[in-house]
Amino acid sequence: MPYVMFQGPLDASALRVGVIVSRFNEFITEQLAKGAFEVLEKHGCLEENIRFVKVPGAWELAIAAQQLAPMCDAIVALGAVVRGDTPHFDFVAGGATDALNRVSLDAGIPIAFGLLTTDNMQQAMDRAGGKSGNKGAEAAEVAIEMANLVRQLKAAR
Repeated sequence: MPYVMFQGPLDASALRVGVIVSRFNEFITEQLAKGAFEVLEKHGCLEENIRFVKVPGAWELAIAAQQLAPMCDAIVALGAVVRGDTPHFDFVAGGATDALNRVSLDAGIPIAFGLLTTDNMQQAMDRAGGKSGNKGAEAAEVAIEMANLVRQLKAAR
């Protein structure tokens, strides 16, 4: 059975990308941002096509994404929420997750989810350039691929 396959290439040369970084747990989120910027540069994203926004915490990622979306083909949302002794973690992580998903669907652009939700600081460090790689870099790759895929799918309509 013949079919038409769509897959977005890792080519950011024609993309406008937003990168939103939470300042909370900044020593982790700065490493995530570094990984994201390295990937964007590696795949040809022009500096003038990157919109870089810092927000206080993970909760604020979604409102920044909502305002940034009209300027971008994709957004990379980066933050780190580390579980504590109270249910605050569940509210922030769940609320930020749901809100970013809603913004992505409402705006019709991919928002790559680079929000770490870990049980402890070591897990966060491992995912911000440690033994588990850099989830900021991975999120940037996802943003590039999905932005190009969305373009392909829109063009095929």
